[in-house]
Amino acid sequence: MISDVKTLTIGIIGDGFMQPAFFEEALAKVLAGRPVRFKHMELGWPLKVQSTKHDPSLPVAEFVGRPEAYFDFLGDLDILVTHLAPITAESLRHAPKLKIIAVSRGGPVNIEMPAARDRGVTVINTPGRNASAVAEFTVASLLAETRNLIRGHLSVASGEFRRDFYHYDHTGPELCELTVGIIGYGDIGTRVARLLQPFGCSILVSDPFKQLTDEDRAAGVQKVELDDLTRQADVVTLHPRVTSQTKGMIGRDRINAMKPGAYIVNTTRGQVLDYAALYDALVSGHLRGAALDTFDPEPPPADWPLLKLANVTLSPHIAGASRFSVTKAANMIATDIGLILDGRPPLYPTK
Repeated sequence: MISDVKTLTIGIIGDGFMQPAFFEEALAKVLAGRPVRFKHMELGWPLKVQSTKHDPSLPVAEFVGRPEAYFDFLGDLDILVTHLAPITAESLRHAPKLKIIAVSRGGPVNIEMPAARDRGVTVINTPGRNASAVAEFTVASLLAETRNLIRGHLSVASGEFRRDFYHYDHTGPELCELTVGIIGYGDIGTRVARLLQPFGCSILVSDPFKQLTDEDRAAGVQKVELDDLTRQADVVTLHPRVTSQTKGMIGRDRINAMKPGAYIVNTTRGQVLDYAALYDALVSGHLRGAALDTFDPEPPPADWPLLKLANVTLSPHIAGASRFSVTKAANMIATDIGLILDGRPPLYPTK
C-alpha cells in the first residue's frame, strides 16, 4: 500500500500555466508531517511548444510531447501530478511504484484510462477548476460582440474615433432584451446562467443529462429540446463536452434554423461547431455576429476567411486562463491526495 511507503516521491509535470510550485505548496500543506520528496518538470507550453490535440498512434488526446520523453521522470514516482503529459500503458511500465495520477484539468484525456485501471492506479482530476473563469469569459465575449467593444477599441487605437458605432444601424442589443440558449448545463453552463440572470436575460437550456433544480425554475430557467433552443434563442452559447454525440452538433441545418440576427458564442471546443456553415451565415447576414474562443482546426489558418469578418470577436482559446483556476486545481488535487493517503475516497475520482 502507498501509505506504507516511508518517503513518498511526488513528481509534478507542470508548464507555464499550471506551474509546479503551486502544486508543491498545496501538497506540502495537506501532507505536512509526512515524509515527502518532490520532483519538478516544467514544460515549455504555452509559449515554446504547442499541444497535440490528437495523434492516431496514441490512445490519448490534448497532450504535449511523446510518452517516451517522460519515462525517466516517472521511474521512481509514487504519485504523479500532471496537466499535459501523455501517460500510456507503456508509460506505466516505466513507473512500477506509481499508485496515483492527478490530472489538473476537467477530464483526464491525456491518460490511457483502461491501462491505469488495469494497473490499479487511482486517477483523479479537477472538474470545474476553470468553470467560473470560462463562464465569466463567455459573458464578457457576448458583451464585447454585441456592444462593439473590440471594434470600438480598434477604432480609437487607430486614430479614427468612428462615430458610426452610435448610428442605430450599428448599435447592438442590451442583454435584458435577449433570450440566451445555453447548450450544455454542467459546471460552466450553470454558471453562465447565474451570471446572466441579473442582466434580465431569458434563459433556455438544453442538456439531456441534467435536470433543472428548484432554484433554476424559480429563476425562470427553462429546459427545452436542442432544436427548439436554436430556433428560439437570440444567443446560442456552447458548453458541451466533446463526444461522438456532440461533434458537429451545431451544423449547417441548425445554424440555418436559428433566428435571423442571432449570435453564437463558442468557449468550449471547436469540434462542436461547423465553422464553414457559421462563416456563410455571418457573411449572408443571417447571423449578426459570433464570439469565438475555440476553433477547428486550432490554431486556425492565418488566412482563414472567418478571421477577416467584421462581425466576429476572436480570442486565442483563453477562456479558462485565470490565476484562480490554477490555485483551485492545486488545492483540489492536494485535498484528494491527502484523502487517498488516509484511506478515504477522493472527492474527484475520474468517472
